Amino acid sequence: MMVAVIDYNAGNTRSVMNALSRLGVKAELTSDIDVIKSSDRMIFPGVGAASWAMDELKKRELIETIKEYQRPFLGICLGMQLMNSFSEEGNVDLLNITANKVRLFDKNVGVKIPHVGWNEVTFSSDPIFKNLREKEYFYFVHSYYVEYSENTIATCFYDNVTFSAGLRKDNFYGFQFHPEKSGEVGEKLLKNFLEVSL
Repeated sequence: MMVAVIDYNAGNTRSVMNALSRLGVKAELTSDIDVIKSSDRMIFPGVGAASWAMDELKKRELIETIKEYQRPFLGICLGMQLMNSFSEEGNVDLLNITANKVRLFDKNVGVKIPHVGWNEVTFSSDPIFKNLREKEYFYFVHSYYVEYSENTIATCFYDNVTFSAGLRKDNFYGFQFHPEKSGEVGEKLLKNFLEVSL
């Protein structure tokens, strides 16, 4: 198996590559379209601003390659947010893999923004959660969240909002939290992604 980790200068790639190495997986950090198309899995990590990230994807001509990918795909943090239709961060159109919107947490509620640290995630029955409990703790770092929708497969509660901690549409998975920074449970989830069949 070969996993393509998308390189679009959005950071957070080293921890993902290290996590895959611990699992004994061959992974390549790349923006080469041919390598991505031939990969068995795609991981789309990222930290940073949505508008800047979309510009980087356009420069590398990666938008259609991502949207047309037909094998298991995993967006992490910003990567998950970019899967959606629109972000309030810069008021930018995104990849539109799902029709969901990305919202800013309400700074007037009195909680800390960004949402940083460990929080409880509740799962649906999707096969990617095999051998995990219905609720587990994962590590988050974000100021924007994806609204709850029909694509939601995992939820988290913060800032008086139940938001999408996990999404799925067909072969496209996304997690707002960082499985690669979430210890043993995160490693189990990455392993499940590598083994999931569609």
